[in-house]
Amino acid sequence: MATPLQKFKLVFFVPPSALSACKSAIFAAGAGRYPGYTECCFVTKGLGQFRPGSGANPNIGEVGKLEEVEEMRVETLCLGREVAGKVVEALKEAHPYEEVAYEVYKIEDL
Repeated sequence: MATPLQKFKLVFFVPPSALSACKSAIFAAGAGRYPGYTECCFVTKGLGQFRPGSGANPNIGEVGKLEEVEEMRVETLCLGREVAGKVVEALKEAHPYEEVAYEVYKIEDL
């Protein structure tokens, strides 16, 4: 019997205007696949906060000014470390922010 692929959970934050493009990019790279399903994710709306420092080139806001912006939190599954890496690279290419806020968690089967 083949060893099942390690599962990873990707979580990222994106402005609503870029949500569709980022989801398309990560799904094309292999995210959100479960047996019999594709393009699976969970999306919640929230409020992000940041203050761009000197030397930053913010997509939203101004250097030195505190910003609060509506953002979407996206959670999805990646099967296999190689797929997770490709998905993160696709996210970085599609995302409008200078620094993409994302997290990757290894999932343990119990």
